Amino acid sequence: MTIPAFTTLGAGPTVLMLHGIGGGHLAFAPQVETLAGCGYRAVAWDMPGYGRSAPIEPYTFKGLAERCIALIEALRCGSVALVGHSMGGMVAQEVVARRPELVNRLVLCGTSPAFGRPEGDWQREFIASRTAPLAAGQGMAELAATLVPRMVGPGALPEGVRLAQHCMAQVPPSVYRRALECLVTFDRRASLAGIHVPTLLVAGEHDRAAPPAVMKKMSGAIAGSTYHELSGIGHLQNLEAPDEFDTVLLRFLSLPRQLLH
Repeated sequence: MTIPAFTTLGAGPTVLMLHGIGGGHLAFAPQVETLAGCGYRAVAWDMPGYGRSAPIEPYTFKGLAERCIALIEALRCGSVALVGHSMGGMVAQEVVARRPELVNRLVLCGTSPAFGRPEGDWQREFIASRTAPLAAGQGMAELAATLVPRMVGPGALPEGVRLAQHCMAQVPPSVYRRALECLVTFDRRASLAGIHVPTLLVAGEHDRAAPPAVMKKMSGAIAGSTYHELSGIGHLQNLEAPDEFDTVLLRFLSLPRQLLH
C-alpha cells in the first residue's frame, strides 16, 4: 500500500496530525514547530489526494483510515498520539475504531461523530453550496477567499487566516469534490462508547461547522474524555489561536496516563 506523504520534525513520542478538508500538512505548521521544540516527533500528513499524497479510489473513510494506519505502521513507533481536525478528526475516529492499539492518545478538534441529517437531499445541497464558486468558473484560491473568513471567529490571528487560505488554495478541485462527497457519509456515533484511550476534545466558541454543543455531547459519550473550549475562536482553531491551542495540546500530552481517566 502506498504511504501518504508527510512532514516530520523533532524526536520523541510521535504525534500524528490529520488536517481538514481545506488543509494539507502546512495547516499544522505552527504545531509541528512547537511540538518538535518540546520533545516530540511531530508528523503532519497530506491526506490522500492532497499535496504529494496519491489519491485513492473509491474515496471513503475506510480507505482514508487504511492509508493512515499504513502511515502509523511505517513510522515504526508502536502507537501515536493522533490529532485530527474537522474531517481529519473523522479519519482519526475511524482509525481508533479499526485499530485502537495504534493510538495512545486522541485529540479531536472542531469535529463531530456524524455529518448532517440522515434524511432528504441535504447532502447534494451541501456539496452544491460548497462547490458553487468552482461551478461558476472560479478556482480554489477564490473559494478559499470566500469560505475561510466565514469559518473563523472574531479573535482569529490574521496570519493564521492567511495560512488557512493558502492551504485551501492548494487543494485540487477534483479532490475537494471527492472529499466533500466522502464527508457527508460519516457516522461513527455508535463507536464513541468504544473509545478507551485518553481523549481531548477542543471546540471553538464560534465554530458553526462543529458547534461547542455538539462537541460537549460528543465528549459526554467518550468515557473519561476532557473538553476544552477556545473563546473568540471559530473552526480553524489551531491556526486562529496557535499559542493557546498549543498550550492546551501540550498540557494534555504531558499528563501521566493515570491522571487522564
